[in-house]
Amino acid sequence: MDAVISHILAECVRAVEAVVKISRVTTTDKEFSFQNWFGDRLKAISLNFDEPSRNAYPDFRLVDYPLGFETKGLGFPGREANYDCNSQVPTGCHNGRQIYYVFGRYPASTMNEAEYPVYDLVICHGSFLNADTGYVHKNKNLKGFGSYGDLIIRDRKMYIAPTPYALTSGTERQVSLIVPEDFHPETTLRLRGKVVRTEADKLIRGYTFNLKTHKLAPVCESNPNAGKQHAFSVYQTASSTGPEVSLRQK
Repeated sequence: MDAVISHILAECVRAVEAVVKISRVTTTDKEFSFQNWFGDRLKAISLNFDEPSRNAYPDFRLVDYPLGFETKGLGFPGREANYDCNSQVPTGCHNGRQIYYVFGRYPASTMNEAEYPVYDLVICHGSFLNADTGYVHKNKNLKGFGSYGDLIIRDRKMYIAPTPYALTSGTERQVSLIVPEDFHPETTLRLRGKVVRTEADKLIRGYTFNLKTHKLAPVCESNPNAGKQHAFSVYQTASSTGPEVSLRQK
């Protein structure tokens, strides 16, 4: 599977350098245009995948390999430090598939144009964003709200995660791959840095919300893996002239 990921990165590099543009789906689209661009990269190297759908996760599920890809286009300059995960926490494994996230930045100033280029791109393993694979998202509801006791409160959790552009330095204006350190790249890729993420001391295991004060309070417990380090390697193609990639200091 490492060879497949390497080939996908190489195809993304080729497309970015050849200025293969994103084609806008609609004038208001903020999601599917870049998704389609990445889908075309998979087709270009003859990878079969299940067709994306609005409620499916991840966006692309390969047929011949246990790999999945979730895409996120980011207008630049603009919001690029974090992104909305909707109802799915970032993860490195889902339903038996290794999950990769694909972040592509494009010029925000061309949002009214039918086509626009990809500035840069990062493909990262989901564990770089979140090492936990055990959490299962569920929406719940609570009956009995309101003066007559017949209203329902719906607890629909949403998540916001940092992007690789917020977490790293040196990925700007490049096409990069961030993977666990045991990844075996093709010889066409060059190691451009190593980054380590360290697990937090506390984990949020719940929360309370006061409907009178509108105060949201976390319920935490000690992280049994506190201080555990997760090492990742950053690769780019041999033709890359960018700087070494490093983890940004908080």
